[in-house]
Amino acid sequence: MADGNLGDVKALGEGLSEARIDYGPGYRIYFMQQGRQLVILLCGGDKSSQTRDIKQARLIAKSWQEQNP
Repeated sequence: MADGNLGDVKALGEGLSEARIDYGPGYRIYFMQQGRQLVILLCGGDKSSQTRDIKQARLIAKSWQEQNP
């Protein structure tokens, strides 16, 4: 990730994406990008909390987009 390669990434819609880390319980990091450079980390979790984490990430993304049009 440090080199800009997020690896296994899945688009979730509305600008939200999920980086999946194949380690332990199946960690996920939810993010959105602003342009090509800035990646805004929204939240993370593992496979067991995925549904709840995606809902939380969507709320955070919506709030951020409203504050940064």
